[in-house]
Amino acid sequence: MVIYLDNAATTKVCNEAVKAITGCLQVKYGNPSSLHGMGIEAEKIIDNTRKIIGMALACEPECIYFTSGATESNNLAIFGTVGAYGKRKRKIVTTSIEHPSVSECMNKLEENGFDIVRVSPNSMGEFAVEDFINAVDENTCLVSAMLVNNENGYILPIGEIFKAIKRKNPDIITHCDGVQGFMKIPMKVKELNADLISISGHKVHSAKGVGAIYKKRGIRLEPTCFGGGQEKGVRSGTESVPLIAGLGASVEELAKTIDFRLERAKELQEYFLEKLKKLDDVIINIDNNNMPYIINLSIKGIRSEIMLHFLEEKGIYVSSGSACSKGAKSSVLREFGIKDEIIDSSIRISTSYENTIKEMEMLIDAIVEAKQRFKFN
Repeated sequence: MVIYLDNAATTKVCNEAVKAITGCLQVKYGNPSSLHGMGIEAEKIIDNTRKIIGMALACEPECIYFTSGATESNNLAIFGTVGAYGKRKRKIVTTSIEHPSVSECMNKLEENGFDIVRVSPNSMGEFAVEDFINAVDENTCLVSAMLVNNENGYILPIGEIFKAIKRKNPDIITHCDGVQGFMKIPMKVKELNADLISISGHKVHSAKGVGAIYKKRGIRLEPTCFGGGQEKGVRSGTESVPLIAGLGASVEELAKTIDFRLERAKELQEYFLEKLKKLDDVIINIDNNNMPYIINLSIKGIRSEIMLHFLEEKGIYVSSGSACSKGAKSSVLREFGIKDEIIDSSIRISTSYENTIKEMEMLIDAIVEAKQRFKFN
């Protein structure tokens, strides 16, 4: 029996996406740039997915552009904005807890002479809107901040942050990495006040290798990939119709149940946390203002990798942090004031609509067994 609790890293592809992908691979396999009937049919599939994602984000379909995934979407948003607006404005504001696909872009820009301001959580472990307001000025071209942190599920007040920034300086471009929040919590363009939003396919029960970026009308992005001018010149390269079709199918299916699935995730979280609180030496690393799909915890005295492999032996799959960190010590948890010895024992549990109370019970039993086996070894 497999109990998969690493959905923040990737998700199982849903049946609807599999059918859509297979159909495009074997039947509707035309190049969307071709002028004949099969090409036009492929183009219609892409346009339909634009409409589906547009409905999910409450935006115009024409504002959706397809990429190879969230990493490319984030890179395009950041370097594309810098290329279009950063020649004179050399300051960028971001957070200290961003995904590597954002933070590494910032490091590169910093090497190239840009002034990068990284806003951290305050003493209460929260992101204060005023810290962002104070960080931006007339030399700021971009503010880039995630909606939901991938390691601990913390939800940033992006709508309030971006609204305040736009009030201070409407010319600043706002970018939101929406990967962990998309199709899990309500996420609308107008509510986020975002000019650019990045999303990923494999986090929403579609295939790896596809993502998208929302670009508000009138916002310019300098292309980072050149070629045949696909996606209105924003992202050249033949579109992957099968993967785009799969993304559309999964988003369309998830849109029907977003409220139900969120309540289900809350039930699993509440049950799990209630059981955990009865155990000694178990620490919940964040339990305020976090998305219920992600739970980060530590078991004192048991290192993350030991716990991870012990659970794997029982068919339970969790993470020791961000999948992109490959086991490196979490700087995100440190930013929230968590001590290194607790970080060394941290694991991330991330659920999906397929997980059950019974599976959470089995995870609790496994944690209890691990505590008995390893605590004093």
